[in-house]
Amino acid sequence: MANIIMATATQMQNNFGKYLSMVQGGSEVIVTRNGKEIGRFIPKEKSVSYLTDSLAGILKQDIDPDMAKMDRLKDKYEITD
Repeated sequence: MANIIMATATQMQNNFGKYLSMVQGGSEVIVTRNGKEIGRFIPKEKSVSYLTDSLAGILKQDIDPDMAKMDRLKDKYEITD
């Protein structure tokens, strides 16, 4: 499992080189402001995996992607059958 580090926006600003070195070493840095996550720094080699895993989480069930797309478009454009 990846090493995850939490840093406030101020800590990130004041110590950017330190956190950049951590990311280069394979760690993930979660940046917060007022206690809420505002961003993440992840190593480049993990970025494709992170994106793929995020997208895979959307379609965990047996869903027809074409039907899901049509449902989203119907909702977006308020189309009724």
